[in-house]
Amino acid sequence: MQYLSRFNAFIEKWMPLVTPSCLFIGVIFAAWLGRFAPLVPWLFAFMTFAGSLSSGFRDMKKIAMHPISLIVVLLILHIVVPVTAFLVGSLIFDDPLLVTGIVLEFIVPTGIVSLVWVNIYHGNSALTLSIILIDTVVAPFLVPFSLHVLMGSAVEISVAGMMKDLVLMIAVPALLAMALNHATRGRVKHTLSPKLAPFSKIGLILVVIINSTKVAPFFSQMTPALLLVTLVIFLLAVSGFFWGFLASKIFKEDNDGRVSMIFNSGMRNISAGAVIAGQYFPPEVMFPVMIGTLFQQILAAMAGFCLDRLASRERVVEKVS
Repeated sequence: MQYLSRFNAFIEKWMPLVTPSCLFIGVIFAAWLGRFAPLVPWLFAFMTFAGSLSSGFRDMKKIAMHPISLIVVLLILHIVVPVTAFLVGSLIFDDPLLVTGIVLEFIVPTGIVSLVWVNIYHGNSALTLSIILIDTVVAPFLVPFSLHVLMGSAVEISVAGMMKDLVLMIAVPALLAMALNHATRGRVKHTLSPKLAPFSKIGLILVVIINSTKVAPFFSQMTPALLLVTLVIFLLAVSGFFWGFLASKIFKEDNDGRVSMIFNSGMRNISAGAVIAGQYFPPEVMFPVMIGTLFQQILAAMAGFCLDRLASRERVVEKVS
């Protein structure tokens, strides 16, 4: 168990390098690893269950009295950034499949891994857990609906099938984990959750590697258009963190709230997007989704560095005044 704990800590520390490395491993060994694609939904369901064990229904009560921050982050996640992604993608690219991939990248729910970054930089974990809880539960309905509204006339979308798969991969495991948390009065967070965490990281590694096999042809034949897609995804990803920061300033959040709003607005459950792309769309849709794994964790690390500098500067100003 000690070795597994060390492995888990190592992966968390080096996440900015681990996920891009997994992407390249999947591309290099695509011919051999592609056969394991049927395992991805099951791996993802396990990851959702393990990641949701620290969430409890009681966390919702703490935020219910002051829901503004939660509502604002959800608006950024599911209206501001997705609509921007659709407009930018439609303006620059003629290929509806590439635009669909860009939109899909930014309509999936906030990343459960955001809780790791929020804890590292001492954010409001209750707010983050509430955002993750609500976003995870509504994702099976919101993601297909958003895709249909934004891209329904351009590509064929199986809303019912997508909704069913998302319920099984996200909503059911998350609700089971939170029910277990509630039934054990939170004890499972300190008992089962640490034991499953290393295996959840292994699941994440496998999901990224296996999904990456589907974009291997694009990396071997990189075109100016795909390089432009990469730049667009990068800038849109940066904008998510920026909108979270701007919202925290407008609503005068303290440092804890600011940290949570920035990470939850900027980080996405890219693995969920990749699973959807792999199950329901051609490989062209997968490329914009998977390319986000190259820099999401790096952007999170950069955001954390900036937050640390900002908090230090504010403490100096407080001492002087």
